[in-house]
Amino acid sequence: MKSRGLYSLVLAICLLGIADVAIAQEKSVPEYLKQATGNDSRSIRRDIPLTNAIRKAYEAGTRDFSGAPGVNYWQLQTDFNIEVSLDPSTQKLSGAETILAHNNSNDELDQIYLRLDHNIFRGLVPRGGSVPAENTEGMVITRLRVDGREVDLNARRAQPRRGQAAPEPTLSASGLDQTLAMITLDQPVAPNSTVSLDIEWNTKLPGGPNGQAHRMTQRWENELFQPTQWFPRLAKYDDLRGWDTNVYLGPAEFYNNFGRYDVKINVPGGWIVSGTGVLQNPEEVLTESARMNLAKVLASDEITTIVGPDQVGPGQATAEGESLTWHFKADKVNDFAWLSARKLVWTATRANIPTKGYIPVNMLYLPRNENLYEGAAEIARHALEYYSSLWAPYPFPQFTMQDGPSAGMEYPMVINSNRGAADHETAHQWWPMMVGTNETWYGWMDEGFNTYMNILSAADSRGVPADLSGRGQSYGLISGDESEPTLMYAANYGGDLYRYQTYQKAPLMLAMLGGMVGDDVVQAAMSKYTHAWAFKHPSPWDYAFFMSNELKMDLGWFWNYWLFTTESVDGSIKEVSPTPNGLKVVIRQDGQMPSPVVLKVEFEEGGPFSPSMGNAVMVDDKTVIVTWPVDVWFGGSKSFEAELAFGKRAISKITLDPEGRFPDRNPADNVWKK
Repeated sequence: MKSRGLYSLVLAICLLGIADVAIAQEKSVPEYLKQATGNDSRSIRRDIPLTNAIRKAYEAGTRDFSGAPGVNYWQLQTDFNIEVSLDPSTQKLSGAETILAHNNSNDELDQIYLRLDHNIFRGLVPRGGSVPAENTEGMVITRLRVDGREVDLNARRAQPRRGQAAPEPTLSASGLDQTLAMITLDQPVAPNSTVSLDIEWNTKLPGGPNGQAHRMTQRWENELFQPTQWFPRLAKYDDLRGWDTNVYLGPAEFYNNFGRYDVKINVPGGWIVSGTGVLQNPEEVLTESARMNLAKVLASDEITTIVGPDQVGPGQATAEGESLTWHFKADKVNDFAWLSARKLVWTATRANIPTKGYIPVNMLYLPRNENLYEGAAEIARHALEYYSSLWAPYPFPQFTMQDGPSAGMEYPMVINSNRGAADHETAHQWWPMMVGTNETWYGWMDEGFNTYMNILSAADSRGVPADLSGRGQSYGLISGDESEPTLMYAANYGGDLYRYQTYQKAPLMLAMLGGMVGDDVVQAAMSKYTHAWAFKHPSPWDYAFFMSNELKMDLGWFWNYWLFTTESVDGSIKEVSPTPNGLKVVIRQDGQMPSPVVLKVEFEEGGPFSPSMGNAVMVDDKTVIVTWPVDVWFGGSKSFEAELAFGKRAISKITLDPEGRFPDRNPADNVWKK
């Protein structure tokens, strides 16, 4: 107690010193700097800034101020046929694929960009904070054809001499040793047509103890392989910027086209395979016992063992055969991930999806990791059912949890996770697997929304209401940190506060919005947003305008400050004085972000009470919540005089922002006591 008292004394002295310095500095500031150093007025920006990209989309009619897809909205579709073989002895995948790209735009495409994410495992590529488990040769392209015509893999781009016309384009590729490669076309892809790409390739799956961050380790020795971003993909082409040319740096994730996948995976006999999609040939790769067990899964909430820990090798874990080809199909997905191991436990249960019925929920893990999957099925089931009710029904025919070194990653129908991240990774089936957000630019629309819904799910699983109190307020502690990028800063280059920008800030924003209109109202609007943009690609402007329209509110100021700035509210109660019919409370906001004025007024026992204020809501016989709208600040003042008119009943305590929903640097000055 003595040390705490000493600390309080020192803190008080320091604060007095800071105040003295501030007063001295204010006196020394010349007149021409007064506006630049802060004063009693501010300008509230109420519009949502529009960049060239979104203006282009509005002009084309692909998007509009409703926030829903515009009448001219389009998106590319990419359909894949892939055949791949795994060689455990070399840890290599060898594959051949055909990509059928549907150019549904009105644009003529002179280039095609390929994503070769496995080139991040080469030593000579840009990387962010991720460290691969080992350096490999990366994604090695051995053959590439466009509409059946060979692409020159070794061509050098010809540079025109000054005064000369540019040479005619030749069918060639560049950047094949990087995570983003470009194919120069000699015959452009016409609008509303298709083009096919045939690619042969190989890549090694990295393993070892040195990998840091997700997706950087993709095998455990030679016993389990967890391929992700394992095949060449077409980059995203959209109505906002054309080709997405962000390179893959490691930490930030993806922005992919939706399409159909037909994938055949060849592995040694006895090796089990799971992944995105629905297995097409169970009679060729599974034992009769496994097929019989699978047939029971949808009949019970019990966990059924499909392949047990003692069933190993051809004829036990799988059908007989020196090698087996597992065939999967998936529709309306934006990626494909899978798992294979020599010795796996495979169990399954079910989840009941509203309006859809039961789907299988699979778990595949090494026998030694069984303890990590205890309770995982129940967590996944709750997440699938809860989020289906919260946003929109889970759209896919099955769900799978997979073991492996990257135990916290998501793909369509698949999460690489044990019970630890099961709820979070399951939530990703809504974004970006259903609502195709651009994670490389706007990670908050993916991870941030996910973190918000995890808070709701955790409360629901305990049978209690979600409590978002204090969350919005906590942003005041971060606001002003020079390392923080705005939410609209490209997440791929987010820097030291990438995780805060991408994961943690959006829930605080939604907590503030819920404090203004009600959390249930926010969630109902987001459910409609989910339905409107299912299997499409919304931008932040679409989300902001959609929510504003659903809530029927002028929220331009709100989206501007949360998305485009790192400003806070910084509110306080500066003065309380008596009036003939109550009290006058002077509220101060020293931050640039405005907020509604919400006061919790607590009364002493007894005495006459007249709750006649139209903006007051009684909580109980001793407590009232009084609210003034945000527009009290739009005139530019940093001070607002709140008149409390409750007759003669004595007020004992007043609290500004009692639920802690609005970002505040110092909540201690939000309370007045008689």
